[in-house]
Amino acid sequence: MKKNMGTADKAIRVLVAILFAMLFLTKTLEGTAGIILLVLAIVFLLTSFISFCPLYLPFGINTCKKEKK
Repeated sequence: MKKNMGTADKAIRVLVAILFAMLFLTKTLEGTAGIILLVLAIVFLLTSFISFCPLYLPFGINTCKKEKK
């Protein structure tokens, strides 16, 4: 699995995941919407830790810095 997420992309995902978790834990969002955001937060954290987003593959997106040769 080749990495396709850069540092800025990972940082944004972690911040959004924290925001989603806080919205759920403070009961700002409850019910189905809260659960969906919590699951999305977990997915964001997992993809940022492994530096790979499967949704980037079909679109050919790669936010990693290019290596110098």
